[in-house]
Amino acid sequence: MTLSAEHADHASSLRRWLLAPEPQGRFQSSAQQFHQGWLKFRLHPLGLAGLAIIGLLVLVALAAPLLTRYDPIVQDMAGRLAPPSAEHWLGTDNFGRDVFSRVIYGARTTLYIIMLVSVIVAPMGLLIGTCSGYFGGIVDEVLMRITDIFLSFPGLVLALGFAAALGPGITNAIIAISLTAWPPIARLARAETLSLRKADFIAAVRLQGATPMAIITRHILPMCIPSVIVRVTLNMAGIIITAAGLGFLGLGAQPPWPEWGAMAATGREFMLDSPWVIAAPGIAIALVSLAFNLVDDALRDVLDPRGSE
Repeated sequence: MTLSAEHADHASSLRRWLLAPEPQGRFQSSAQQFHQGWLKFRLHPLGLAGLAIIGLLVLVALAAPLLTRYDPIVQDMAGRLAPPSAEHWLGTDNFGRDVFSRVIYGARTTLYIIMLVSVIVAPMGLLIGTCSGYFGGIVDEVLMRITDIFLSFPGLVLALGFAAALGPGITNAIIAISLTAWPPIARLARAETLSLRKADFIAAVRLQGATPMAIITRHILPMCIPSVIVRVTLNMAGIIITAAGLGFLGLGAQPPWPEWGAMAATGREFMLDSPWVIAAPGIAIALVSLAFNLVDDALRDVLDPRGSE
């Protein structure tokens, strides 16, 4: 058997495994669900474009040392505010640092913030929302009134307040953004839980002696995850804008570390004579935010069965 024929046979076997009418085990079932979701996602060209941009962002962040020979924090005052050229593709800033190098290293900072905020707010909002919806009564009142307090303030304003209280720095900025990003997820998880807690399968599990926490963690949480994934993806653009806003005001990542918001703040002083200093990070912020919004639109159709029918 030739290598190409063997490869085709493996691909055919994998396809039959993914399309089997009766999955054998949880792993095969999960793989089939992912495969079906990917097939639906492929029907959204704008979603694919957004996913490609996000994938490119990840690759650029991982391969940053290979894509540029300039250190993003090393200054060269002799070459400050140099226009774009073959030597410096996006020019240099007011300290002579290569703007292209700082933009691609700034992608690392952006991904770092997105990942940590998502890891914090998704479980936090999901747990608070499901507990509130399932237990009801005083638990629901207390948790939802706390949620309402956070929701009563604009997210960016509240994040600025927390960041100002905690002090400048990327860690404090992540904490501030996380404290403002979980309430919408909690509200969504509560609504999903309210529609599930009186379902027949939940009643059956309860009659079998399952504890409330077992019901929440094993049965309700998995049912809420698809909606939460869509909401977290939608939050990504807001997280990027909020992080850039904090960096712009000097409350996020601190100099000389490259961060798109801080770079835009520096570039505003030279936007008339040297527009490339502010244009590069500004375009990066807008492009990545748009990419996450496009992916969210596609995921909403894929993961929400009510929206796809």
